Amino acid sequence: MRSTRLASVIGVMTAALLSVAACGSGEPAASNDSTTAAATTTTTTTTAGAAMGDGVTTTGDVFGAACAGLPKDTEGSLDGMVDDPVATAASNNPLLTTLVAAVKAAGLVDTLNKTDAKYTVFAPYDPAFEALGKETLDAVLADKAKLTGILTYHVVPQRMDKDGILSSATLPTVQGGTLKVEGSGDNVTVNGAKVLCGNIPTANATVFVIDKVMIPTA
Repeated sequence: MRSTRLASVIGVMTAALLSVAACGSGEPAASNDSTTAAATTTTTTTTAGAAMGDGVTTTGDVFGAACAGLPKDTEGSLDGMVDDPVATAASNNPLLTTLVAAVKAAGLVDTLNKTDAKYTVFAPYDPAFEALGKETLDAVLADKAKLTGILTYHVVPQRMDKDGILSSATLPTVQGGTLKVEGSGDNVTVNGAKVLCGNIPTANATVFVIDKVMIPTA
């Protein structure tokens, strides 16, 4: 009996030594390779997913001094805009009356209201249009092609929040041009236009109200 036990112990020790030698040979087992690869893939996928995000915000995510000027308990309030597509939501916002008129003149209401669309919209508030001057504004509103180009230059065909636009730095627009995003924290500019109220959620878009009308280069 004692000999049998001794043989068993020697057998276990021998197996252990062989295992250690194999590990020290620099050739890990195939199962270790697959486990490591799976872990790496999972980590990469998770990191990429976190970086991309879905750009969907809540009313608690808004930032900027102009947010305090939004109406309360109406369709134009933050809570009122959440369930409406972006063109409809903008039409109820008292900061965006000229923008809404321009969108209608360009025939873009249905495009912006597509329920299956995902947009980031940089929306100039009324004083931004007034700063163009009445003559220039009237001329732009009368030129549908030019107006469409300007408006679609303010739309990114992907839904993004503040962190998303800051990390991207440059954004492709529906018009075909690009926008340059700069800043940090709540101080954010897009092509030099200051974000007055950002991360506004609507049913199909995240909206950033800005203080200038951005004109695309030819």
